Amino acid sequence: MGHGGEPRRAQAYDGELGAAVARAQEGDEESFAVAYRLVQPGLLGYLRGLVGDDAEDVASEAWLEIARDLGRFRGDGAGFRGWTATIARHRALDHLRRKRVRPRATTLEQDILELPGPHSTHDQALEAMTTERALDLVRRLPRDQAEAVLLRVVVGLDGPAAARVLGKRPGAVRTAAHRGLKRLARQLEEEARGGAGEG
Repeated sequence: MGHGGEPRRAQAYDGELGAAVARAQEGDEESFAVAYRLVQPGLLGYLRGLVGDDAEDVASEAWLEIARDLGRFRGDGAGFRGWTATIARHRALDHLRRKRVRPRATTLEQDILELPGPHSTHDQALEAMTTERALDLVRRLPRDQAEAVLLRVVVGLDGPAAARVLGKRPGAVRTAAHRGLKRLARQLEEEARGGAGEG
């Protein structure tokens, strides 16, 4: 029923974000700064998962485009988060192409039966690690799973919004996020068991 901790937190400020964006579109620079402060942490976490240490540079490119095209945006706070994530994703993919780094191919391109997404896996996996450690582990996931987890958990988008960013069906994104979170939980369990024996 619920969306998990991060999406609920994001939804809590969507009203404030929508109002700030509307004022920013009228030329209020202070409101643009408010929108930036509300969106940037999640956007930066998403970009770190995609491009690693280059996330700040890619985020700067994305925000230049966001500022330039702000007058064309139509929607509410949640829509603005999705719109900024789409722009950031395009800048990240451009960055990867420039670096001649090919994203990992995905094997989950066809539709899969929609699975219920219990959030206990999400909570167990993400509560057990720091942000940097989490991003390091997320980067090891297959690309479709990594992006789905980042958009749902870090950016706080719901399934349909994340699907629009990725150009996929919501069921495929939910499945990828669910599989990614299960894989993260398994990795953490394996490391916990193996960590005691290393030395």
